[in-house]
Amino acid sequence: MAAPPPDLHEWVTFDAADEPRTFAFDVTFLTSPWRCIYGGGCQGVLTAAAPDLEQGCCSYGAHLIDEDDANAVLSAADRLTGEQWQHRRLAVRRGGPIRRDRNGTLVTRLVGEACIFLNRPGFPGGAGCALHRAALEAGERPLDWKPDVCWQLPLRLVESTDETTGQVTATLREWRRRDWGAGGLDFHWWCTEAPEAFTAHEPVYVTLRDEIVELVGQWAYDRLVAHVEAEGGARPSERFLPHPALRRR
Repeated sequence: MAAPPPDLHEWVTFDAADEPRTFAFDVTFLTSPWRCIYGGGCQGVLTAAAPDLEQGCCSYGAHLIDEDDANAVLSAADRLTGEQWQHRRLAVRRGGPIRRDRNGTLVTRLVGEACIFLNRPGFPGGAGCALHRAALEAGERPLDWKPDVCWQLPLRLVESTDETTGQVTATLREWRRRDWGAGGLDFHWWCTEAPEAFTAHEPVYVTLRDEIVELVGQWAYDRLVAHVEAEGGARPSERFLPHPALRRR
């Protein structure tokens, strides 16, 4: 098997007109054909391949960003039925699906070493995130039901502020192993490194449009799209990037 191409990425930046903010986009990833392959080849994020468990990236539960994030998830959880959520009754018995860990961080509870919202293989309502599945059944966006960290994957928004000028740089890129902390290095497999996950028929900036807009706003997203289309767009037959790689002009 040939060695993977070097991990070189193209970037594009835009300065906002009405605020001291710069947006930086990882064009290599955003124009790539990455897609979530949960239940279709995803090996999970354990220390060994475990596709049969169908845990995806839910093995360790979710860390909630703040009280607002937690309250939104709790509101969505209240809408779930027992037919949609395998562990609904257990969540009630344990005082709810969210708790605080020893550091005071809000996290989803675990059941059998995976998130309490994860329906297991064989559950009549279907395996996978109960929140995600129920949102689709309701004709709504999963990002409005799920914890922030869950709907943002595999996107990662990092903001930094120049202490002298106050200029904020918002960088949107792929989520890498290092973003999980030291534990990410122990993953047997991670999807943004896996060639089998780059098989979509449309680029990431199209398939994850709502998520990108939620993260950076409509103006920045429109600028990104205008730039990509001015460069020729991303057509499956000729412009998808063989991620990770540097596009040859």
